[in-house]
Amino acid sequence: MSVLHCIVNDRLVIPAAELQWRFSRASGPGGQGVNTTDSRVELVFDLERSSALGPFRRARLKERLSTRLDGTCLRLVVAEERSQWQNRQLALVRLGDLLREGLKAPPPERRATRPGRGAVRRRLEAKGRRSALKRRRQGKPSLDD
Repeated sequence: MSVLHCIVNDRLVIPAAELQWRFSRASGPGGQGVNTTDSRVELVFDLERSSALGPFRRARLKERLSTRLDGTCLRLVVAEERSQWQNRQLALVRLGDLLREGLKAPPPERRATRPGRGAVRRRLEAKGRRSALKRRRQGKPSLDD
């Protein structure tokens, strides 16, 4: 069995020693072997103890993945495939995707702007013209009717 590292990008690889694996029986299809095979995979990655992450990356991941963290650990559970090996591969891919998304720079903040004076003047003039047109359409009812 080969060693399973998590490749996040070309500059960041999480060593296999920093990944904790737990296995249990999964529900679902599997035939007669479903009751004897521990195919469900739980992958735990501790952000705080990781030597692969620098302080900047660690802080950004804590901020961006705060809703996914269990204390300081990122926990993934995969039980979609019948094979433990395939579930391990899926867990590594998902961990890499999560860390990649978490390390992305945040989008630039929106700068509050307001309409210019000319735009406000044109808008008010157009409203006035529309209002006058509607007023002319109303027509006053005559008393002769």
